[in-house]
Amino acid sequence: MNFKSYYKHYHLMLWPGVILLLIFHIIPMFGIAIAFQDFKLGLGIWKSPWIGFDNFTYLLQLHDSSVIFYNTVFISLCKIIAHLIIPLFFAILLNEVRIMAVKRWVQTIVYLPHFLSWVILAGVVIDLLSLQGVVNHALASFGFEPIMFLASNSWFPAIIIGSDIWKEFGFAAIIYLAALAGINPNLFEAAEMDGANRFQQLLYITLPSLLPTVILLATLSIGNILNAGFDQIFNLYNPLVYDSGDIIDTYVYRVGLVQAQYGFATAVGLMKSVIGFLLIVISYRIAYRYANYRIF
Repeated sequence: MNFKSYYKHYHLMLWPGVILLLIFHIIPMFGIAIAFQDFKLGLGIWKSPWIGFDNFTYLLQLHDSSVIFYNTVFISLCKIIAHLIIPLFFAILLNEVRIMAVKRWVQTIVYLPHFLSWVILAGVVIDLLSLQGVVNHALASFGFEPIMFLASNSWFPAIIIGSDIWKEFGFAAIIYLAALAGINPNLFEAAEMDGANRFQQLLYITLPSLLPTVILLATLSIGNILNAGFDQIFNLYNPLVYDSGDIIDTYVYRVGLVQAQYGFATAVGLMKSVIGFLLIVISYRIAYRYANYRIF
C-alpha cells in the first residue's frame, strides 16, 4: 500500500472535526470586531460606527468590572485549590479499601454527579437549600432560624464552591488513582520490612510519588483561572447575589444578550479571552519546565 494513500484515511477522519472547528470557533472570531464598534444590530458589523478602544476604557472605569473580575478569580482559585486537595485525599482513602465490591460501589456513587448537567444538579441544590428544604428543616429542629442561602452574599460563594466539589471530586480522583497504581509496590514492601507503618508509608512514599502529578495539575489549572463555571452560577444565582456571584461569563451574558449592549459585552469577553490565552501559554511553559509536560 502506498504510504501517502494510507494516511489519506486518517485525514478524511479529521475533516468532520476540522469543519466543525471552522464553523463554530474560527469563523466566529471575525465577530471580535464588534468590541471596537458602537454596534447596532440593524446596521450590522460593516456599517456600525467604529469607536476604537472606548468599550475597553468604559469597562475599566466601571465599578462592576472590579467586582466581576474579583468574583471570577476568587471562585476559580478556591475551586482549583479544592480540586487539587480533596480528590487527592479521597483517592488515597479509596486506594486503602481492600474490599473491591465496596470500592466499586463508592466509586460509582461519587462519579455519578459528574455525568449530570448543572440544570439537574442546580435544581437539587435549590431544593435542598430553599426555605422549605431539608437543610433548613434540619436547622429548625435544632432551634435555628431558616436561612435564605441562595439570597445571601455571605453564603453564595461557599455554596458555589461546595456544590462544584460535590459534582467533580470523584471524577477528578481518577487521575490520582492512576498515579497511585503506578507507584512501585516494592517500595511499600521494603518500607514495611523496615518497620514503617501505614501512615509513614503514606508520608514518605505515597505523597512524594503523587507530588509531580499535583504540581502538573496545579500548573495547568492556571490557564482556567478566569473560568469560574458559567453553567453552575447561571443556574443558581439571582440579582440578590450579584455582588458575590456575578462572574465575567454571566456578566457578558446579561449585558450582551439581555441588555443588548453587544459591543461592550464583546469587549469584556475579548479581554477575558486574551488574558486567558496568556495564562494558558504561561502555564504550559511552567509545566514543561518543572514537570516535563508538553503537548507539542
